[in-house]
Amino acid sequence: MAAFDFYPDYEVVRNLDRCIVCRVCERQCANGVHSCLEEKNVMLADDSQCVDCQRCVLLCPTRALKIVKSDNTYKQNDNWGKKAINELIIQASTGSVLLSSMGNPETYPIYFDKLVINASQVTNPSIDPLREPMETRVYLGAKPAAVERDDRGRIKNNLPPQLKLSMPMMFSAMSYGSISYNAHESLARAAAELGIYYNTGEGGLHEDFYRYGANTIVQVASGRFGVHKDYLNAGSAIEIKMGQGAKPGIGGHLPGRKIVADVSRTRMTPEGADAISPAPHHDIYSIEDLSQLVYSLKEATEYKKPVIVKIAAVHNVAAIASGIARSGADIISIDGFRGGTGAAPTRIRDNVGIPIELALASVDSRLRNEGIRDRVSVVVSGGIRSSADVVKAIALGADCVYLGTAALLALGCHLCRACQAGKCNWGIATQELELVKRLNPDIGYKRLINLMRAWKHEIEEMMGGMGINSIESLKGNRLMLRGVGLNEKELEVLGVKHAGQ
Repeated sequence: MAAFDFYPDYEVVRNLDRCIVCRVCERQCANGVHSCLEEKNVMLADDSQCVDCQRCVLLCPTRALKIVKSDNTYKQNDNWGKKAINELIIQASTGSVLLSSMGNPETYPIYFDKLVINASQVTNPSIDPLREPMETRVYLGAKPAAVERDDRGRIKNNLPPQLKLSMPMMFSAMSYGSISYNAHESLARAAAELGIYYNTGEGGLHEDFYRYGANTIVQVASGRFGVHKDYLNAGSAIEIKMGQGAKPGIGGHLPGRKIVADVSRTRMTPEGADAISPAPHHDIYSIEDLSQLVYSLKEATEYKKPVIVKIAAVHNVAAIASGIARSGADIISIDGFRGGTGAAPTRIRDNVGIPIELALASVDSRLRNEGIRDRVSVVVSGGIRSSADVVKAIALGADCVYLGTAALLALGCHLCRACQAGKCNWGIATQELELVKRLNPDIGYKRLINLMRAWKHEIEEMMGGMGINSIESLKGNRLMLRGVGLNEKELEVLGVKHAGQ
């Protein structure tokens, strides 16, 4: 049997009556799908190379193309579906671990879609956000247990370092190398104009972006890529990455083909060599070890910056979060199993971790029950698709959310889930200069701003409908949520009542 001996997942359908053989599709496709048979002046397509990125479809000047899902099928077998058979054939042919990118695409429950938002009617009037002030600012960091006053009765400023956001949303960790220079620039510029933050991911910070430090969160991961004193002092906060939602319990891997000269210099790793992050931090095997790193980073930055600890959503996440809250960390970031990634083993991405909604509710409840909720802020990510998801996450107990996939979609991503190949036709998940140029940061950052401002307006409208005028009043307010089609255990974990109650 030949390698990859199965019918392609997608078919390129070309309307020959519309096709003018302009060869735009051929020039635009980095995967080599399209070619021209010049002697007959006709375009051909190799369906086996198509990842359904939609670039050729959208740029075809005569709308002569479309990509369709193949309807070729194997003999019906409910246990062995087409996906399972094809993946087995790939591994039998290559002996390789299956790699995938972006988030978990499987049909697990999406709890955000089974939660509805309450609204005010007569006794608790709604608020018109166009005419009355709505407070969307958020401060992330540990809060003091009590207000302290000096001997003259004046309030002491005993507030630890905080991140101030104009809205409860930030751009999540995506490393330079995994995504392009132009994508990073778009995120940094948008964060600066919006008054929020973007996260460098574990790839260090390119020297050109130090000027955005006031709106930057720098990350320290197990590989310590690009980590040095100037890097730590460049950002407004430091995030220790213990895990991420797409691949809980394992490390990271940036293929050598993505480590070009600039990426190599920024990450402080050899050009062209794979960058491997170990699964664990080799100096962290307990909460006490984690606490040492937290305070080491605080010492290195003179206690001027909050420290975040990022973990994946797993079954014992509430106990882990409780330990982190006692470690000296100021913010906990929890990434659900639908979180995106540039590359992850397919089996890990699709089978490990738990939904962010359940993890968040569990963590918020435990921290409140233990009386330590104010010691840390909670940021969540992994499956935030709309402003409604943001509102529901905050009502479940989050202070703020990270946006990753949503931000990439705003930049032009079409979720073809082939980031690991490094041939992103939209200039996002690639380091090939001709492809990187396709993402214009002057346009990209404006699209991000448009998205965030639209969501902020929708958040204000939903809050107004609830009769709430501040994010702080919404945080952990599960009375504003009701479940639909959930069983008793799910309702119990989420801490919400069923619709109609």
